[in-house]
Amino acid sequence: MNKKYLDKLEYNSVLEVLCSFAKTYIGINKCKALVPSNNANFLLNQTYEAYNLICRNGNLPVSPIDNIDILIKNLESSFSLTASDLLKLSHILKTSRELKEYFVFNTENYPNISEYFSMLYINKSLEKEVSSKILDENTISDTASSKLNSIRKAEKNLGLEIKNKLNTIIHSATYSKYLQDNVVTIKNERYVVPVKEEFRGQIKGFIHDVSSSGSTVFIEPLSVFELNNELNNLKADEQIEILKILEELSKKFEAITNELKNNVKLIGEIDFIFAKASFSKSINGIKPEINEMKYINLISASHPLIDKNKVVPIDISIGKNYSTLIITGPNTGGKTVALKTIGLLLLMAYSGLLIPANENSSIYIFDEIFADIGDEQSIAESLSTFSSHILNIVEITRKATDNSLILLDELRIWYRPN
Repeated sequence: MNKKYLDKLEYNSVLEVLCSFAKTYIGINKCKALVPSNNANFLLNQTYEAYNLICRNGNLPVSPIDNIDILIKNLESSFSLTASDLLKLSHILKTSRELKEYFVFNTENYPNISEYFSMLYINKSLEKEVSSKILDENTISDTASSKLNSIRKAEKNLGLEIKNKLNTIIHSATYSKYLQDNVVTIKNERYVVPVKEEFRGQIKGFIHDVSSSGSTVFIEPLSVFELNNELNNLKADEQIEILKILEELSKKFEAITNELKNNVKLIGEIDFIFAKASFSKSINGIKPEINEMKYINLISASHPLIDKNKVVPIDISIGKNYSTLIITGPNTGGKTVALKTIGLLLLMAYSGLLIPANENSSIYIFDEIFADIGDEQSIAESLSTFSSHILNIVEITRKATDNSLILLDELRIWYRPN
């Protein structure tokens, strides 16, 4: 279908609404790129099956997913991923599993969409392992490995030992008068105490920081120097163990990169199909019959972009007893809306979208839908409105076939007397 005619019939406005029903970036992109097809019967069946599933099982359990192309390339190059990256991949597995669990019906009843669900790769053990080891993008669970658990316990005990030593200092009669506050704090990942600047020489140790006013220096007493060193060594061991955990998880995902790539495509396709179904449901759409007799019979059809509480449904029949239909009436009587409704509903059906009409409505798949609707004046080419319409109609008559539908709005016959 020519883009010019799609624009005239407000097809792109329908796509904008359709996009709001998709959740994934792939589904949204597919909605934006949707075009009418001569394979309408298959597409309508897909949407209708998804529509029935929504009515039977509730909304599709899908949420936004990240583009994992770079992550897959890193895995294929044997690079280790971050905790955040691994959570993104685990989300793909979780979404795939939930979609698989959503589709628990006899595949014979859903022959046009069941394959998308059946092809999803599931790995519950890996999904569970990631969720148990990575609490969020910045936190690895203590129980991610026995060694990590042991290191963190040692850190906790050593930290308490250091604090106890420093608490003894800050609460002692000898040293408390030298302190700005009776608190233990951390500077440069070392436990320190805040000392008044004028007494900095009274507590032996290392200065790690000075307050912005210069009145306080943060000193690490010599009595906890070795303990702080030991604690930092434990923290280094902790980071090494975390990297090892992330590397092991990355290797497990590296083994299923093809499955992950395929799952992302399937999730996007399922999201796209169900976005069409959800949109169709929102407009009370039905699956029209497709006939081979080259006729249209739309019963109580409504324009999908007009408020359902304000739109006036129309009945349109053409092709059985006559091949030309003239719509007449007063200004603002709905003639243009009627033309757009006919063309737009056909385009929607060809795209696999159910249409707002009554059951038993029937359509034919035309090879092209032409439309001359609205003001075609071209300032750049200095063409009058009438001339633009004539040029458009000339193009239509030149390209139209016996299997085309032509929609002409405000058709005028101009007569110039001699």
